Amino acid sequence: MYKPESRIAEEFISHSEILATLEYARENKNNRPLIESLIEKAALCKGLSHREAAVLLECEETDLIERIYQLARDIKQKFYGNRIVMFAPLYLSNYCVNGCVYCPYHFKNKTIHRKKLTQEEIAREVIALQDMGHKRLALEAGEDPRNNPIEYILESIQTIYGIHHKNGAIRRVNVNIAATTVENYRKLKDAGIGTYILFQETYHKENYEALHPTGPKSNYAYHTEAMDRAMEGGIDDVGLGVLFGLNTYKYDFVGLLMHAEHLEAAFGVGPHTISVPRICPAEDISLQSFPDAISDEIFCKIVAVIRIAVPYTGMIISTRESAATRKKVLELGISQISGGSRTSVGGYATPEMPEENSAQFDISDTRTLDEVVNWLLDLKHLPSFCTACYRLGRTGDRFMSLVKTGQIANCCAPNALMTLKEYLQDYASPDTYAKGIQLIEEEIQHIPNPKIKEIAMRNLKEIEEGKRDFRF
Repeated sequence: MYKPESRIAEEFISHSEILATLEYARENKNNRPLIESLIEKAALCKGLSHREAAVLLECEETDLIERIYQLARDIKQKFYGNRIVMFAPLYLSNYCVNGCVYCPYHFKNKTIHRKKLTQEEIAREVIALQDMGHKRLALEAGEDPRNNPIEYILESIQTIYGIHHKNGAIRRVNVNIAATTVENYRKLKDAGIGTYILFQETYHKENYEALHPTGPKSNYAYHTEAMDRAMEGGIDDVGLGVLFGLNTYKYDFVGLLMHAEHLEAAFGVGPHTISVPRICPAEDISLQSFPDAISDEIFCKIVAVIRIAVPYTGMIISTRESAATRKKVLELGISQISGGSRTSVGGYATPEMPEENSAQFDISDTRTLDEVVNWLLDLKHLPSFCTACYRLGRTGDRFMSLVKTGQIANCCAPNALMTLKEYLQDYASPDTYAKGIQLIEEEIQHIPNPKIKEIAMRNLKEIEEGKRDFRF
């Protein structure tokens, strides 16, 4: 029985409903009148149901696929403009008690080098990240109650927020750790985290259990219901994601949208972000073991249809993907990307030696943050280091209402320009600086509110004179 408002995993992620949806989508993949009506409905920017989105994903009509892509571009522009939020992951520890067959952190892996950062090492990593120009981090850690207890995560967050080096500061810490209790989510909320991120990996219960044979993560219901507990613990910004390639992409695509619908139905607030990682090679992990790995073409289509179906959500892509692939999907819906990333434990202050091999997965985009920013500027995207909404309490339903009404642009555009100016003044190479200043001069003219435009221009001047941290 499919019940989107239910708190029971197998009711809000209904296997029978997913199968029925996939069958309906297959039957209508060439139904032009239906597909055209869904494109017209999506153009109203109110989103689509999981079943409607599945039809668009199945669509085989070349001209209609292009219309889907164009609509995704239009919706991305409407809600997020040309802004791309920058972040970096920081891996604290790769100790893990789970047996996930696709992850090199699995406890049976005896070749990976196990590491855990001390608070002193975390401080050095944060200084290195600040010296790159980062303002937003995503904390990562394996699940290990003895080595990585919640107290360690909380202490690490406190350390990160406490480091101010030159003009650097980490202003938002997002956390990607294992499913936990309502009490622990309250502790994370009290620690001042931004978004709580947890990937489902796959929504297919049988396959999920096969992929997670041992450890706490093997409990499908406990893992799938984690976002409910996070919301109950006061965290109102949560991030969903699946690891495409673990299961058939169509099944997980539908499950992902059903999860978003469940959060809306149960809490009145959908996911703050949706991530779209794909399975990739890593220590002790081969792609040959995963026949459901997806092509670039399918990947682009998934991004575009998610953007159409959940227009308000931020969409994240990591350095798993190559520069070429990231370029393709930026305009189709992606609003956040990482830059200069390390997937090893630490690795920013001192690059990891090959023999240490603590990384969770191989990086495809190995460029520095400055190179990524320069590249974005060339593409006329606006790199943003903004964290204002989180720091001003515009989270959860308050953030969503601003996004859904289009009012967020009055904040986001000037904040993006001001944080980019901070980056240019403090960290950019000469070439990046020149390109960034030119883009700021162009973009400042597009701020529609004269008063906000006036204040933004004044703040930009003061940033040049040494002042920092302006925000609307």
